Amino acid sequence: MRTNLCDTFGIEHPVFGFTPSEHVAAAISRAGGLGVLGCVRFNDAEDLDRALTWMDQNTDGKPYGVDIVMPAKVPTEGTQVDLDKLIPQGHRDFVDRTLLSLGVPPLPDGAGGEGVLGWLHSVARSHVDVALEHPVRLVANALGSPPVDVIERVHAAGVPVAALAGKAEHARRHVENGVDVVVAQGYEAGGHTGEVATMVLVPEVVDAVDVPVLAAGGIGSGRQAAAALALGASGVWMGSCWLTTAEYALGNSSTQEALLAAGSGDTVRTRIYTGKPARLLRTRWTEAWASAHAPDPLPMPLQNILVSEAHQRIARSSDPSVVSMPVGQVVGRMNEVRPVAEVIADLLAEFEDTVKRLGELAR
Repeated sequence: MRTNLCDTFGIEHPVFGFTPSEHVAAAISRAGGLGVLGCVRFNDAEDLDRALTWMDQNTDGKPYGVDIVMPAKVPTEGTQVDLDKLIPQGHRDFVDRTLLSLGVPPLPDGAGGEGVLGWLHSVARSHVDVALEHPVRLVANALGSPPVDVIERVHAAGVPVAALAGKAEHARRHVENGVDVVVAQGYEAGGHTGEVATMVLVPEVVDAVDVPVLAAGGIGSGRQAAAALALGASGVWMGSCWLTTAEYALGNSSTQEALLAAGSGDTVRTRIYTGKPARLLRTRWTEAWASAHAPDPLPMPLQNILVSEAHQRIARSSDPSVVSMPVGQVVGRMNEVRPVAEVIADLLAEFEDTVKRLGELAR
């Protein structure tokens, strides 16, 4: 499994693995793919610097990238206190009532904090600052094109920029802004996702732009990777499948238990996680927000700030029925805990078998 992107990024296989875990990202890179570390969980630049320093020391010299969350338009931001004031009390009351009804325990004294600030534009810019102090080979943006000045700065450092797209017109706009690689992410994907399925989206994007395209959404096996390349993609972007790898440090066994037990129909696309449409594991927490008595989710970043402490409390819960976890429909294939290297080895073996089988049909 090799395309031109392998030479571009110095990797063995065109498998780009997004993950919030530096341990998983490093393992993906060591196995011949490109591990891409999600930066959104890092509120502090020093914490991100430590994580990237650890990756520098644990990737065996193999390349890796980072993923940021930055809208193309610079929003008006205040301080954390200013943003807190914009959250209606009714929304806070709903969250408190829901956690109580679900039996989610409060945080221990001294636990918790200001939540995830990586959704803020200013914090995402600091992530770019830190990343460019390390030998990163890719800067990807989960919310489409980053601002043009950020793209130009990353290019000046000799690093390509990737951006996620849910429509062909989004992809065209990304390329016009200077993006080098487009990630065509279908509806099936976990986290932020659009409304067009991968099978339809990938060829539309491939035909719309003249840069390499990675296929994302619903890819967790060699057969699916072969399908992606058959649709014209130059590689695959995979995220959900790493959540049940041995290297992924889950907060507790209840989250792992919920993911391993879930089927492909056990996800829901909702705005309750960040304020933008994202696919999550369907649980009693998501069902509560879908009830007639629930308020409408707030826009980003207010929704994330609203539910930040709730997510911290849920992460400590021992009840798998209330977890809050972004994951794609491919969760139905994530039925056992395996090392990253084994996941990639199986993908490559199945890819080879699939291509051979298809070649035998062309007679």
